[in-house]
Amino acid sequence: MAARAGRAAPGGRDRAAFQDAAVASAVHDALVDLAPGRTAVLDAALAETLRRIPDGRAEDRGLAAGARQAKLALVDRRGDGLGPASVNAPFAVPAAAPGVWQPTPDGYAPAAQYGNRVARPFLLDSPDQYRIGPPPALDSRRYRADLAEVRAYGAADSTVRTARQTETAAFWYGSSLTLYTEPLRVAVTRSHGSAAERAALVGLFHAELVDTQIATSDSKYAYTRWRPVTAIRTGAIAPDRTWTPLHQTPAHPDYPSGHNTYSGAAEVVLDALAGPRTAPFALTSPTAPGVRRTYTSWEQLPRDNVDARIFSGIHTRSADEAGVTLGKAVGRRPRPSARRS
Repeated sequence: MAARAGRAAPGGRDRAAFQDAAVASAVHDALVDLAPGRTAVLDAALAETLRRIPDGRAEDRGLAAGARQAKLALVDRRGDGLGPASVNAPFAVPAAAPGVWQPTPDGYAPAAQYGNRVARPFLLDSPDQYRIGPPPALDSRRYRADLAEVRAYGAADSTVRTARQTETAAFWYGSSLTLYTEPLRVAVTRSHGSAAERAALVGLFHAELVDTQIATSDSKYAYTRWRPVTAIRTGAIAPDRTWTPLHQTPAHPDYPSGHNTYSGAAEVVLDALAGPRTAPFALTSPTAPGVRRTYTSWEQLPRDNVDARIFSGIHTRSADEAGVTLGKAVGRRPRPSARRS
């Protein structure tokens, strides 16, 4: 949307002013429509941006172009199935059986994000375009190893998880979209593209993360694999009915990990923005106050994310690694220029 507005810029010395105004206008108008309660903050941000752009015809035309593209994009996405009510459509929980997802403690909340599997993607041809293969069989060596790892390292009272591993679990426990905001800002700052080119990649970043959420729900509800807490408490291999994970288990199936589909797709786009390796950058997390982590490549983020969900006791390693694979498949999908943005 913002990139399309910027691409309409004229040549010559007015091009940068037009692009900057168009991108700012498109983003402002779209966000006001989606989050009207933030209008005052968004108006102030737009005014601050416009103060840095020379007044004149280029700025005026850019503002109009951005508003036009925002309106077209909002109309195009109406009824796409991504509203809260559609995303959390009711799910009929199957009868309890080995391997089958059931609501989890504490709270035993109903399944979330079931409706995502039929939402309209931005770039994928269909929600099941990259559906991953099934999880390991319950009687496989891989699954037994997966479950033993979560049981040992993901327990609330684990005696083998180190302090650093506990910190990793807490650091990456929050929303992936929130946690990846700062890496995105770092990559954008270090990108040498024009405003329109950077806007295109930022738009791509968010479109692909939404598409990974859709693709994740498709695979999750295709396989409805139970969560580790259910497997450990009720499974046939030495069940422990009091086992408790370090962190509360989200209310949807285990396979694949949604956090890690985000990680995989984000890595692909961040590589495109700033290259695979970058100067050291520090991250903080709202779920680990006072902790700062330093990274030098985007691939380090999913690596920590994979481990974190195991240390939290809420995912198996197979689910985490499958999530990264699925996310990268979405991120690397060819994107013809004629597709909608």
